[in-house]
This record gives sequence, structure tokens and C-alpha cells, in this order.
Amino acid sequence: MTPPDTADATPFRVPSSLTFASAAAPIALEAGALIHDYFKKGVATEYKADVDLVTEADRASEKLIAERMHAVFPAHGIYGEEGTRQRLNSEYRWYIDPLDGTTNFAHGFPVFCVSMGLEHRPAGLAENQDGTLIAAVLYDPTRDELFTAERGKGAYLNGRPIHVSQTANLCESLIATGFPSRKRHANPNVYFYQEFTLRSHGVRRAGSAAIDLAYVACGRFDAYWEFNLNPWDTTAGMLLVLEAGGTVTRFDGSPFRIDSREVLATNARIRDEMIRLFDNMFAGRDLEPLLTPQEFAAQRAARS
Repeated sequence: MTPPDTADATPFRVPSSLTFASAAAPIALEAGALIHDYFKKGVATEYKADVDLVTEADRASEKLIAERMHAVFPAHGIYGEEGTRQRLNSEYRWYIDPLDGTTNFAHGFPVFCVSMGLEHRPAGLAENQDGTLIAAVLYDPTRDELFTAERGKGAYLNGRPIHVSQTANLCESLIATGFPSRKRHANPNVYFYQEFTLRSHGVRRAGSAAIDLAYVACGRFDAYWEFNLNPWDTTAGMLLVLEAGGTVTRFDGSPFRIDSREVLATNARIRDEMIRLFDNMFAGRDLEPLLTPQEFAAQRAARS
């Protein structure tokens, strides 16, 4: 299926070779402008469960995206975070997060985005089987940054090619993670956070999984890990990382699936080191001792 030619709607932002992303980008930009307007004026919030928030902006953004998608891609399915389930038996399925980073948004912290990932599901594919991720669009309205990618065509930020970092060691890496907004008492990530903080140049927790993945893709982070994400959180960012030259797996290095409950995205160069650390932590084995400043300096000098 060839999407409509709407590349001119976003000049200098999306390479014309990205056919699906070019057609979807104006929708992400419009939804991003909508949630940014809500952000500036303030919004009412509700609780889905525990402390899991939803705002009127989430719902308004998903409604807008669903309507625009139906007009531009009438045969495509939509699987949205806020409950939109349309044409899920279609050959093409969009995973939509209309406002990733809702907790940030509700508290006035300006880190959130619109995230849209496209899966191709050929005829005969079982529902429990993954199709192929073929397009990604992610828009951060507070920074006016539009990330796009298509399978085999590269990843881009505002129309310019992006690539993962070249950092080769965890100890020199800036990495990211996230924590759930609900059932935090049952999540073990604080223990992993401690070990990675001690063994890296720093760990950041910005509160938007989609943005964290996009930042791995463009080299701002060297890696990102998190538990218990959903397909709308990861599909766009996963393709961005892969097309930018990185890797996306589960913590043990096995293939990542769209419904995987754990994600490890890296610049490829520190992938094996992170997997070994996860393996040791899960097994309860003694971890390698931390390097002293003198040992680190000697190791760095030997590499150079």
C-alpha cells in the first residue's frame, strides 16, 4: 500500500523517501500542538488506577489522531493507549501514545511527546505473532523536535540523519531508565538503578519512555532499560534506535517483541556489558568490583 503524498506538509522535517512517516508526521505535529496548548493553560487530571494519571489532553489528542489517521490511512488499524481499537485485523496497525509522559505533563514538567509506530501484519499472521515495524513518528512539542524513521531508510531528527553514540564502555556512558507510575512497590527497578548508577557516568529518569528511546537513537543517551512497558510506549522508539544503528532486546539479549515486558536499547557498543550485568544481578552473583579512579585512568589510557 502506498500512502498519500503529503510530504510537502512538513517541509525540511521529513525526507520524502519516508512515505508513511511523511504522511503521518502532520498528524503528530497537529496532536503535539494540541497537547502543548493544553499544557500552557493547564488541564484537569483523573486517575486510571493507583497513581496512574490520564488528562483531558490525552483523550483529545487520541481522538484527533484517530480521526486524522482514518482520513489519511482509511484501511489502517489503530491501537491507542486511551482505548481506541479500530480495524485491528488490518494489514497495517498503528500503535499510538497520544501523550507519552502524562505524569510530567500533569505536573508542569515539560518532557512529553506524541508517539506513533506502524506495524505491517501480512495476511495469515497469527494475533500472537509480531509483524514488522516499518515506520515511526515521534514529536516533542516543547522542543519542536520531530523524530522519524522507516525500515531500511534510516532515522531522522527534523529531517537530518541521526545515529547512536560511539561510547564503548558502560563506565563512560550516560544511560536512562524509568519507573512505573503505579504498583511501584512491586517493581524491582530501584535495585538495578543503583547498580547502573554506580557503574555508569550517570542514569537519567525523564519520565517518557518514547523520548528516552529517541535519545538513544540520536546519541544523547548510550542506553535505556525499563520494565513493564506497553506497545504504544516502545514501537516508535524501537524502530528509531534500530534505524540509527543501535540494538533493542530483552535484558538477556533475546529478541524484543512488541508485547515484551522488558526493553534494553543500546548503542550496540555497550550492549554485551549491560547484558552481563543484568545476568549477574538476576542470578544474585557477586558483581565485579567497581574500579578505583586510578584503575579507571589506567584502563582508559590503555584503550587510547
